[in-house]
Amino acid sequence: MRDFFILLLTTSLLAGCTSAGRNGYLQSNTDTNEIAKTNLNLGIEYMRIGNYEKALEKLNKAYDADRNYYSTHNAYGLLYERLGKPAEAERHFKRAIALNNNDSRSKNNYGLFLCQSGRYDEAEEIFLSAANNPLYNEPEVAITNAGTCALRANKSDLAENYFRRALSRNPSVGAALIQMAQITYDQNKYMNARGFLQRFLPVSRHTPTNLALGIKIEEELGDKNAVSSYGLLLRNNFPDSMEAKENL
Repeated sequence: MRDFFILLLTTSLLAGCTSAGRNGYLQSNTDTNEIAKTNLNLGIEYMRIGNYEKALEKLNKAYDADRNYYSTHNAYGLLYERLGKPAEAERHFKRAIALNNNDSRSKNNYGLFLCQSGRYDEAEEIFLSAANNPLYNEPEVAITNAGTCALRANKSDLAENYFRRALSRNPSVGAALIQMAQITYDQNKYMNARGFLQRFLPVSRHTPTNLALGIKIEEELGDKNAVSSYGLLLRNNFPDSMEAKENL
């Protein structure tokens, strides 16, 4: 099973986009000075395009302008994680949360860090803390990540429970839908798997893995037309993928 974590960066530059796709950029920064905000925004933009040297330069400037702004520490955590410096990453995630315990976005990102470090119980605790914050308007994000982390820990029943909880709050969480499609397929519940996949495809991008899952589901259901449709999409959009070669 692939990981479908939902990452959250915090930036005023990208405020207004509230998609729950693989990357969400949420929350307007209004409680620090303009120098800190501007450099934080630039740092996140550089991080998005993979220019980590410039990203660090801008985050350092944001930090110099306001050393106690939690969003800067959240961004530092993400950057140092990508730079392969886990101790620095964890220090900044913890500092972000200490500065603003109501910032569920920092908690969500720290939970991802913990899960990817194999610290599953700690990750679950921090995800649930994020989700239970009454000020957080997207608890389904943290709940979905708790489910994805439970899958990593080989707790499929717990994962399914979290995904269903997330979808009860927001039926269009793509990461929860696709993982429920895989889970129900593995349970031989092919009609359920079809339903989850059909709900997933309109809200998320096609990938070779997801289209191949569609082929497998429809083969089990005996729908040759659907198998052909998924196969055509797979070969046309991802002709060099392993999945396309396997489904020639």
